[in-house]
Order: sequence, then C-alpha cells, then structure tokens
Amino acid sequence: VQLQASGGGLVQAGGSLRLSCVASGRTFSWYAKGWFRQAPGKEREFVAAISSNGASTYYSDSVKGRFTISRSNAENIIYLQMNGLKPEDTAVYYCAATRRFSMVTTTDYDYWGQGTQVTVST
Repeated sequence: VQLQASGGGLVQAGGSLRLSCVASGRTFSWYAKGWFRQAPGKEREFVAAISSNGASTYYSDSVKGRFTISRSNAENIIYLQMNGLKPEDTAVYYCAATRRFSMVTTTDYDYWGQGTQVTVST
C-alpha cells in the first residue's frame, strides 16, 4: 500500500482545511486508516482513525468535535476535514494504514504516507 497525502497549507485560526490521502492498491478497503501529526520537537501523535468499512471512527480528545475523518473505498481516498483550527494544530500531518484491530498508536500502522504541512496562524 502506498499513500499520498495532500491538502495542507497556511490558514488563520478558526479556519478550515481538508486533507486528502490517496492510496494505491486494490486492497484499499481491507485497511483501517489513520491520521497522525508531528509538531517540531514533539513526538508523532494520533489524530483520528477510521475502520476498514468506515463504520467506526476514533479521535484524539484534542480534535474531537472539530475534525472529521471519512473515506471512500470506491475512490481509494480518505479525508480529514479540519474545522475551527487552532495554532496548536500546526504540524506535519501523516496518513497511515493498518490491518490491525488497534489503530490509535503509531506502532499499530505498517504503511505511512509522506507528510503535508498544516500551519495555523494567530
């Protein structure tokens, strides 16, 4: 599985962005997908995840109610809609894929895309 993330950019606090992650491979629907982020000097942290069939979603407390993860298995793509952005959301965002049941830690994931930078200004 190869993953390609896009959609990052510079936005003012309170604004919105939508990240996309396109996956290659015919087995896209077998994998749960997640978004993680890494700010300078900090460890990579979990943001959101969605099960292989899209029935279950998980969010970190810091983004719950502001971010929404979704997927289209027909199009081999997942999204992260980010609303109400805050300066502390500034980070490089990564998408990842896993066949494991657990999907909220970096060690749960086997495949990673390159990151996309999100910068939120005050």
